[in-house]
Amino acid sequence: MRNLALFDFDGTLTTKDTFIEFIRYYHGDAKWLMGFAILSPVLVAFKLKLMANWKAKETVIKYFFGGKRIIDVEAAALRFTDEKLPAIMRSEALARFQRHLAEGDDVIVVSASAQSWVKPWADKMGVRLLATLLETENGIVTGKLSGKNCYGPEKVARIKSEFRLEEYDNIYAYGDSSGDTEMLAIATKPYYRKFD
Repeated sequence: MRNLALFDFDGTLTTKDTFIEFIRYYHGDAKWLMGFAILSPVLVAFKLKLMANWKAKETVIKYFFGGKRIIDVEAAALRFTDEKLPAIMRSEALARFQRHLAEGDDVIVVSASAQSWVKPWADKMGVRLLATLLETENGIVTGKLSGKNCYGPEKVARIKSEFRLEEYDNIYAYGDSSGDTEMLAIATKPYYRKFD
């Protein structure tokens, strides 16, 4: 029997949003708080659905990471994976994740967060990652996304571009938000905010 297990990352495998936590880790509390205070109109517009998810994300990325060397961002992500992620991993989700691995299932992390700070964890766990990509020019983060935000319908588009779903006996999907709705819909065994 061949199984595919699809895991959202933020809020599913973790208890906190790693986008926010990584910004805090990278810049420190003072700049993190000041930045989100400055960006509060953008965040309010996003919450009120007056701004698209991808546009709000680009605005935040540009403010905090625009002009930074991608090599520095990725080096910080490696440290973040070791120093901060263990404390915010959701134990019951991780247990289910590891069970799928132990059973030989194809386990994939599908995240709207940037590949730059999720990939070190995925690599450490030995699994594939489908995530949002940051645009860079000459090794510098521009503040824009490269391609589409891996959110909602785009999660399914990425999955289908990489895997032939009809080849699997079971498709498990784990998510916690509206951004996972479409991914959960293609699963034969969807799990929304639960793991058994």
